[in-house]
Amino acid sequence: MELCLLPTPARMKVDAGSLHLDDALVVVSPSPTDQTLFSAQQLLCVLRKQVGGAVKLVAGDAVKTGGTPIRLGIDASAAPSQGYQLHIRHDGIVVIGGDEAGLFYAVQTLIQILRQKHNRLPLVHIEDAPEFPARGVMLDISRDKVPTLQTLLDLVDLLASWKINQLQLYMEHTFAYSQHPEAWANASPMSAEDVLRLDTYCRQRHVELVPNQNSFGHMERWLRLPRYIDLAEAPDGADTDWGYRWEGPFSLCPTDPRSLEFLKGLYAELLPNFRSRLFNVGCDETFDIGQGKSKAIVERRGKTRVYVDFLLEIHKLVKANGRTMMFWGDIIKHQPELIPELPKEIIALEWGYEAKHPFDKDCAHFANAGIPFYVCPGTSTWNTFAGRTDNCLENLR
Repeated sequence: MELCLLPTPARMKVDAGSLHLDDALVVVSPSPTDQTLFSAQQLLCVLRKQVGGAVKLVAGDAVKTGGTPIRLGIDASAAPSQGYQLHIRHDGIVVIGGDEAGLFYAVQTLIQILRQKHNRLPLVHIEDAPEFPARGVMLDISRDKVPTLQTLLDLVDLLASWKINQLQLYMEHTFAYSQHPEAWANASPMSAEDVLRLDTYCRQRHVELVPNQNSFGHMERWLRLPRYIDLAEAPDGADTDWGYRWEGPFSLCPTDPRSLEFLKGLYAELLPNFRSRLFNVGCDETFDIGQGKSKAIVERRGKTRVYVDFLLEIHKLVKANGRTMMFWGDIIKHQPELIPELPKEIIALEWGYEAKHPFDKDCAHFANAGIPFYVCPGTSTWNTFAGRTDNCLENLR
C-alpha cells in the first residue's frame, strides 16, 4: 500500500496485510498531560470523521477494550527528542514519542495515514526523528498582504502537520504599536491580542512563534512619514547594489542615537506578546548606509564597520529584553573578518534565493567564528504567478 508522508520518515517498513478499524475503537493515553491529551484529541477528531461510531478516549495502561486499541505514550528511551515510533499491527496501533513533541509528530503521521487509507490501514513500522532541531518558516506580512488571524491559524495547523516547529511573521510596519498609529494606518496590522492568541495556538502544536521586526533597512514605510524622516540615513534616496536608484528613505541612520531610542520603544511594546526567547531583528540589505548622514563616518571607518557597531548596539537592546538575537547575515559578509566580534549567543541567518547560492562558503564564515547560524533558502514565489519551481527546489536542496 503506497503512502505519501510529509516529511518522509527516516525509517519505514511496510508488512503484508492491513488493519481494519472498527466502530469500537479506543484511544488510550496513559498518564496524560495537557499536551498529550491535546494530541489525543486531535487524533480522536479525525477518527470520528474517518471511522465513525462510538470512538472513545480513555486513560490507563490496564484498559481492556472491545475494539482496536490505539495506545499513545511517551518514552524517552524509545526515541530522541522530537522523535517517535509508530507501529500499526494486526492487534492495534502503538504510538510512542520520545517527548511530547515527538508524540505530537507521531500523531500527525498517523493522521496522514488515516486520511489516505481511511479505515483500512497498512501494517507499518515507522521510526522518525528530525535532522534539524529547528525547522522554520518565515511568512512576509509586510508587502501588501496581511493574512487574517483565521488564515494564520489554518497555516499553523498545516505547518505543524508537516512537523515545522518555528514560525516567523516578517514585519516592517504591520504590528499595531500603540505609540505609532500612523505607521500602520490602513495596513490591517496584527494587534497584541492577535499575537497572544496566535502564540497560544502555536504552542499547543509545538510551533514556536518567533517575533520578527526589521530594525535597520527596509524601514521605508516608517521613514517616509514626517514624524520619522529625521531618523533616515538618506531621506532623498540612494543608489542600490542592483543597478538602480531607490527614491526616498530606506534605512535608519546608524550614527544617530535616536535610532536606538526608537527601536528600544518598539521592542518594549512588541516582545512581551511573544513567549519565544528568540527575536529576529532583520538588518538586511542596508545599501544606503554611507550615502547620507553617516557618509563622513563611513568614509573614515568603513561601511561594514559602521554597520557592525550599530548591530552590536541593537544586540544590547535585545539582550536587555531577555532574548537571543537573530539577524540576516548578508551585510557583515562584506568583511568576514569582523564576524568574530559578534557575541557567541547571536544567531546569523544565511539567506540566498538562487539555485547556486554558495551556502557552504558563506556559512563557513559563521561556523569558523563559532557563531550559530540557520540556512534560509527561499520559495521563489515572489514577483511571479506560478513560482520558479526548479530554482526553488535546487535552492532548498
